[in-house]
Amino acid sequence: MDTSTRKSHYLRGLTAGAPFILVAAPFGMLFGVVAIEAGLSLIETMVFTTAVIAGAAQFAAIGQMVDHAPVLVVILTALAVNLRMAMYSASLALYLGPAPFWQRAFVAYFNFDQTYAMSVAEYEKYPEMTVPQRVAYFFGTTTLLVPTWVGSSYLGAVLGGAIPDSVPLDFALPIMFIAVFSPMLRTGAHVVAAVTSVILALAFRWVPYDMGLLLAAAGAMMVGAQVELWTTRRAA
Repeated sequence: MDTSTRKSHYLRGLTAGAPFILVAAPFGMLFGVVAIEAGLSLIETMVFTTAVIAGAAQFAAIGQMVDHAPVLVVILTALAVNLRMAMYSASLALYLGPAPFWQRAFVAYFNFDQTYAMSVAEYEKYPEMTVPQRVAYFFGTTTLLVPTWVGSSYLGAVLGGAIPDSVPLDFALPIMFIAVFSPMLRTGAHVVAAVTSVILALAFRWVPYDMGLLLAAAGAMMVGAQVELWTTRRAA
């Protein structure tokens, strides 16, 4: 594979991922603040955010810890929230499966919402891309996002109470997910699953330890799968 060709795809991934640092930075800072307020030390906060790199799961776990949930509930909640990564991995395997093991290992580590969504969209748009080109593009999307996430988590943990309450750091979470997943709602099954998740999340707000979110996610996946099945049968 021509090195210059790999470089061009890497740069395209780098460019695609750049805008997301605008939401990753405040999102990461918010996690740093919340983690310290929840009782984690600076070292624990940084190990957590560096090892996991999954904002939604990190916030879910911290929320459970603040509510004094049992350790098993905290672990299961984080794993359940990150269950989507298994689906992301299965999807990426279709495009990156032939890549060397060490590359797939790094892809697994850097596989999160933004990198997955941008990469799959690119692969679908340009199916003629070779495996090395796909790998280069994927790593391009991570280059700015990961250091931004880790660095902003550190700043949030260190600054903590110095950040005024008037600074709306929490705006980043909904904006980020809207930006990532709105373009991916391409079929009726996707839309129905998204709407179902919202309805069920509101309906299950009363469930202790925020476990209602997990019920909503499971219900949305089942409804979306059923709609997809009906659609496939009608098209046959």
